[in-house]
Amino acid sequence: MAEIIIKNLRKEFGDFTAVQSSSFKIEDGEFFMLLGPSGCGKTTTLRMIAGLELPTSGEIYIDGEEVSQKPASQRDIAMVFQMFALYPHMNVRKNISYPLVSQGMPGAQVKEKVAEVAKILGIEDILNRSVGGLSGGDRQRVALGRAIVRDPKAFMMDEPLGALDAEFREHMAEELRALHDRMGATTVYVTHDQLEAMQMGDKIVVMNHGVIEQFGTPQDIYDKPATMFVANFIGSPPMNFLKGHGTLDVGATAVNLRHHSILIPEMREPFDGDITVGVRPEHVRLSDEGSYRGEILATEYLGTTQIVTLATDAGELKARIGSERRANVGDTVGLAFNASTLTLFNSQTGNALRSNLNIGVLGMGGAHG
Repeated sequence: MAEIIIKNLRKEFGDFTAVQSSSFKIEDGEFFMLLGPSGCGKTTTLRMIAGLELPTSGEIYIDGEEVSQKPASQRDIAMVFQMFALYPHMNVRKNISYPLVSQGMPGAQVKEKVAEVAKILGIEDILNRSVGGLSGGDRQRVALGRAIVRDPKAFMMDEPLGALDAEFREHMAEELRALHDRMGATTVYVTHDQLEAMQMGDKIVVMNHGVIEQFGTPQDIYDKPATMFVANFIGSPPMNFLKGHGTLDVGATAVNLRHHSILIPEMREPFDGDITVGVRPEHVRLSDEGSYRGEILATEYLGTTQIVTLATDAGELKARIGSERRANVGDTVGLAFNASTLTLFNSQTGNALRSNLNIGVLGMGGAHG
């Protein structure tokens, strides 16, 4: 397997810049997620790593070798696509063995390798079946088998579960992660599904409009979003944004939200202007004694929890609370926040402000604003 290093990677299509000066490192054996909305540049980045697109500028290192201008055939990379790309005229066994046969591997060795991969994927019983009659999950396993059988340096996966229904996607995500752990493979995985990325990834790059907004572990990206885009994209429901304004000196521990002051993490840099206070729904507490008030607009029952939507003078917010707490539409309730769970943003640039709650790592390409 291999370490992959990306330095100042850029891709232009005419006047359009798809990827802007991206830099990051994928450790050997890591399950690495490229996450973002459609058109953000994640698939283009993956295709450049794989050699299916050549970068306009920048460097790509795979296992210590600079490969940015080398074709895909010289990179020892295996691709798994959303639409499986199986050969319909071949059965499962022939689909999996095709890469080895095309390389001229002896028949006995091919048979042994196919049997080994089929056992890993649990598809020994369908090796002689036509791929046309297989379920979506089995077809995906066959596509994975064809990639695995080559023992490549790294796997590139472009929305491989996108064609499956929601329930089966979750099951296959668990299987993919378990397979990765057994093989210790370096895997680069593209998805627009933040739950999939959080569930499976060791590290995540969050992209938007060709720029890396943040790079880090799932926990860091969730707890310490580096930009308002990341805070809004990650989480369901996403982070609440409350509008405020003020002059904050180094060491400040409170900010005004319209006509009310709330405690915040201690400021590590001065700031003057419009500020946005971010708080996750699960960190909003309904308190009978709270002086900061909100009117309940709606409730959504989810079994053990409920999502309560409230109107406040600093903006609408959602709270995730226990289902045993009575929350009646039209009631006015007090709201309380733990300062250590809040994230502060510059409202104009969207970037997180430095406080004693260390923010996540911004992408090397910078953030929007």
